[in-house]
Amino acid sequence: MEQYLIHGGNSLVGEVEIGGAKNAALPILAASIMTDETVHIDNVPDVRDTNVLMDAMGNVGIIIKKENRHRVTINAANISSTVVCDDNIKKIRASYYLIGAMLGKYKHAEVTLPGGCDIGCRAIDQHIKGFRALGAEVVLEHGMIKTRADHLTGSHIYMDVVSVGATINVMLAASMAEGKTIIENAAKEPHVVDAANFLNSMGANIKGAGTDVIRIRGVQKLHGSDYTIVPDQIEAGTFMLAAAATKGDITVRNVIPKHLESITAKLIETGCEVMESGDQVRVVCSRNLRHTHIKTLPYPGFPTDMQPQITVVLGLSEGTSIVTESIFENRFKYVDELVRMGANIKVEGNTAIIDGVKKYTGAGIAAPDLRAGAALVLAALSAEGESIVDNIRYIQRGYEDFDIKLRSLGADIKVVDRDNDYRDFKLMTG
Repeated sequence: MEQYLIHGGNSLVGEVEIGGAKNAALPILAASIMTDETVHIDNVPDVRDTNVLMDAMGNVGIIIKKENRHRVTINAANISSTVVCDDNIKKIRASYYLIGAMLGKYKHAEVTLPGGCDIGCRAIDQHIKGFRALGAEVVLEHGMIKTRADHLTGSHIYMDVVSVGATINVMLAASMAEGKTIIENAAKEPHVVDAANFLNSMGANIKGAGTDVIRIRGVQKLHGSDYTIVPDQIEAGTFMLAAAATKGDITVRNVIPKHLESITAKLIETGCEVMESGDQVRVVCSRNLRHTHIKTLPYPGFPTDMQPQITVVLGLSEGTSIVTESIFENRFKYVDELVRMGANIKVEGNTAIIDGVKKYTGAGIAAPDLRAGAALVLAALSAEGESIVDNIRYIQRGYEDFDIKLRSLGADIKVVDRDNDYRDFKLMTG
């Protein structure tokens, strides 16, 4: 099993190129099957989640060709089945986007219940509510979500909670429903907007994406498109916080600074310098960090996917910080690993109380999920001594070439095999 071997203590300095947004790529890949014409998608991140989804799509007869590492061509004219029960698809949450896409086009879909990281309850009740409002029958049985409709009819749908997945999934199905659909209390995240823009590029009629009310007028047919996915807000934020954690100077390129405003604001509060210029953001940390308070919220609030990374930084800040997690209830599972590295953090319910320490020390730690795994890597990079990070398969789900990009910034990090490569190294724990 692969691990990261990290020798901490280097300030990360340099420039890093941000790839396409994983959370936008997944619904866009699913939406590409809603036309019989060929679709070209650029800036697709080469990560495990996107590759698993494309493999599952290929298994039901969808033709997928990689023109290069980040550009794919998709044609679903000869799809052989609307039943997707690939074992690997269970491992990613975004498999449920195939339901909305297939239901919209074929009026039938059966997809294995999705998995992903165990960070708390991510119920699909709002998805089901939306599909039923459009006229579909939905049942959950034998580990599958099964949906069917004679035809879909536009409806007025109020989301009980702000849900990115449900907003996108209902938007997919409603794009080819009869009449007009209104989604109220819709999610406003950048990847919701990107999915809507992609559908519109294929001939859909969607207005209001990025606001809390999305209006969709269904169309009978969608056509081919050539589309480029937006940069990854979370990858960009992770490298911005890497500069803070390691007292570094990092310029992240190929970003949309508007998407990063909540992260930028908190970095400035902690004492970092943040400079925006066109499609890049530079973060410089040259002084002791100050404490601050964080509460995760739907966009444009502070993203839950950045909560573990900011907690690592606040653990090295002067004073007491409070981080409140309002999205997922199990998102502090990584704190025990940070404590092993010398952090002083207490978790009470959905709140972490952080008393800053001067340094972390190397330890053997394990990634409990995707974003927490990346955060623990940042902690190890800032720490004194050597660390081993286990379960890096989680990190590889959503970060392309993470270790390579970090090495380009001066990090001492390598991928090793637990049973072979590491036998020559002795783990230092203090």
